[in-house]
Amino acid sequence: MPRGRPPHPDQLTPAEWRVVELVRHGQSTAAIAHLLGISADAVKAQARAARDKLGLTSRQDLRHWPGIRAGSARPQTKGIAMPQLSQLSRRVETLDRARAFWRDTLQIPELYAFPGLAFFDLGGTRLMLRETGTRDDADILYLSTPDIAAAHAALMQRGAEMTGAPHMIHKHPDGAEEWMAFFKDDEGRDLALHSIVR
Repeated sequence: MPRGRPPHPDQLTPAEWRVVELVRHGQSTAAIAHLLGISADAVKAQARAARDKLGLTSRQDLRHWPGIRAGSARPQTKGIAMPQLSQLSRRVETLDRARAFWRDTLQIPELYAFPGLAFFDLGGTRLMLRETGTRDDADILYLSTPDIAAAHAALMQRGAEMTGAPHMIHKHPDGAEEWMAFFKDDEGRDLALHSIVR
């Protein structure tokens, strides 16, 4: 048996990809370490290794790098379609109380829940409740598009302030991938492009 890691059919290792996707999602080093269950030093080392391989010089460069993981279901750019609303994010003070209200009082179907998050089906538009411990009103709209790379490029061309490249945030058990890219509205508030690729 040869020693060392087996070769990867991609420009980044799976561990580097996990860190890069979270960097492109806007997560801090501490948050990435917590989510992946590794040390902050390991996160920094993976991000540095990815930057070195890609010839990038900063974390900001990495956040805007448009690379796609080998074997991804997301196709290359095909064209532009008008985005539609796919997900709403609502900050809530207490998740248990909010879940009871949406599920029991309003009888909105709950899709699934994770620590600090719950998802509901608003007639085909997904509502994400996120517990913050405070009452806020700056919610994010997620705009659905079949080709996130083309929509991202079109928005940049139109002068929108893009805060990161399209990046995969989750791969479902059936192989479907969820991709996002964030940008600002005219008041500097967050908006997002969202694409599910099967």
